[in-house]
Amino acid sequence: MAFDGMMLRLVKQEVERTLVGSRVDKIYQPAKEELILSFRSQRETYRLLLSARAVGPRVHFTELPVENPKQPPMFCMLLRKRIGSSKLIAVRQPGFERVLFLDFEGYNELGDLSVTTLAVETMGRHSNIIMIDAAEQKIVDAVKRISFDKSSVRQILPGLAYTMPPPQVRFPIDGDRGELIETLRSSPRDIELSKLLGETLDGASPILCREIAFFATRGADRLVSELGGEEWKRLRFYLDGLAGVVQNGTPTPTMVLTPQGEPKDVSFVPINQYGSARMTRAYLSIGELLDRFYGEKDAGDRMRQRMSDFLKLIINRIERIERKLAAQRQELAECASRDELRMKGDLLSSNLTAIRKGDRSAMLTNFFDPEGGEIAIELDPLLTPVQNVQRYYKEYRKADTAEKKLRELIAEGEKELVYLDSVFDLMSRAATDAELSAIRTELAEGGYLRAGTGHGRKKAEEKLPPLRYRSSDGFLIVSGRNNLQNDRLTLRESRNHDIWFHTQKIAGSHTIVVTEGKTPPDRTLTEAAVIAAVNSKARHSGKVAVDYTEIRNVKKQPGGKPGMVIYDAYQTAVVDPDEELVRRLAEP
Repeated sequence: MAFDGMMLRLVKQEVERTLVGSRVDKIYQPAKEELILSFRSQRETYRLLLSARAVGPRVHFTELPVENPKQPPMFCMLLRKRIGSSKLIAVRQPGFERVLFLDFEGYNELGDLSVTTLAVETMGRHSNIIMIDAAEQKIVDAVKRISFDKSSVRQILPGLAYTMPPPQVRFPIDGDRGELIETLRSSPRDIELSKLLGETLDGASPILCREIAFFATRGADRLVSELGGEEWKRLRFYLDGLAGVVQNGTPTPTMVLTPQGEPKDVSFVPINQYGSARMTRAYLSIGELLDRFYGEKDAGDRMRQRMSDFLKLIINRIERIERKLAAQRQELAECASRDELRMKGDLLSSNLTAIRKGDRSAMLTNFFDPEGGEIAIELDPLLTPVQNVQRYYKEYRKADTAEKKLRELIAEGEKELVYLDSVFDLMSRAATDAELSAIRTELAEGGYLRAGTGHGRKKAEEKLPPLRYRSSDGFLIVSGRNNLQNDRLTLRESRNHDIWFHTQKIAGSHTIVVTEGKTPPDRTLTEAAVIAAVNSKARHSGKVAVDYTEIRNVKKQPGGKPGMVIYDAYQTAVVDPDEELVRRLAEP
């Protein structure tokens, strides 16, 4: 887990410096296992995120906007009652345990001064946020109630005495590092240094242990028994420096990314162990680092929970269309023999005197064959020669009509697949309930959902402006959040010489540079192409082709679904999706 005990110690120091003495202003619970405490001090307002999610439990300052449920959960209301307007008087962490205690002082219902403690336990699937009556050390309530059925070791229920999670006996980084080195050297287990560090050093994540070993061995994979004097010296040097970072509160918040820019891990020290296989990016604070690392993922997880039914509906519809298309293509392949049916009808028509009722077949000269060969034609013995001719012509006309109809149906099905793919992409990128509501309206208008009451589309569009960006050269760039908005931006609101961008043959938002009659420089065009790539299904890809042209060259696809257009006289730019650049260019 990247959020280890040492990183929690650094967060504890930052919270202590910034918030002790401040009062709680507001309390939110945007998700079942997350809280945001807003504090007000004499000068500023700070928002502290407490997360007990199994994936990504943590505590840090946050600036990310979150949507809150209309009705606050019971735990949130209880918390507002207990610590609303209370003062934070202490922040505690036992050793390097992944537990942070926040002590709040305020007045209870009787007007007496009392202390309530929030215990934030960041331990993977055992993470929790527990409200404790400090005087009695009893649990008031918790984000996750743990009964005996769930755990026979430690129950978390209102009224029970609070006990710490079972401690792990390890060496703290601020302890005797000489003794730590000796313990490592004398270990009876001959394993890799990074693994032994993980078992011995208190509060150290796997990535930190690997970085320590990487520095000590200069990147070589070594067992503990293979380490020489120089490597032990380098290990001691790194541990001393690490102790200074933790004690002095001087981290270098670092994110590890794939070559494509996808976040993979975080640390509070520089990471060099991956070489050229990974990129790293430094941030000014741990809060900013964790906002960037978890923000998009957590928002995506919350939205996926809210729209799972709609995603399931779209996936089922896509699967039905694909099955239908497969059957239609098979039928179309069978229609390829229609010309042979007409040829047999023509041959029978030309040889009516050579066949009689009751014949089961006729061997005739094939005058369509350049070599003049013979062909056997199957006959229905119950039909007259003329009726057999008519039968073949009827089958031909049926196959010919079926082919034309099948081609139309296949084209319609393929268009619908493209449209549903675009809706799926938009839903996967939706970050707010307003965006999701607009997509619901679009699906209802398309007949995929039952339409709700009221004028849903107008309300959604009024509350939901397009995404706005400002290029480095000062040009406004807008991007649609749904297909109805894509249509409106492209076909109604843009002017002829504005420049339209869209990922090539990939679902994505319509992105438009508002030129105001000016010629935008290449840098603006490149930035707009990057925005189009990020706001598309290809946002996590490497090189992405983005088509662009003037708005006057873009037309509505005849009979097309919302957002479906055709365009010509275009150019193509190949760009790398850069989410960091897009964040910098975004306007509030």
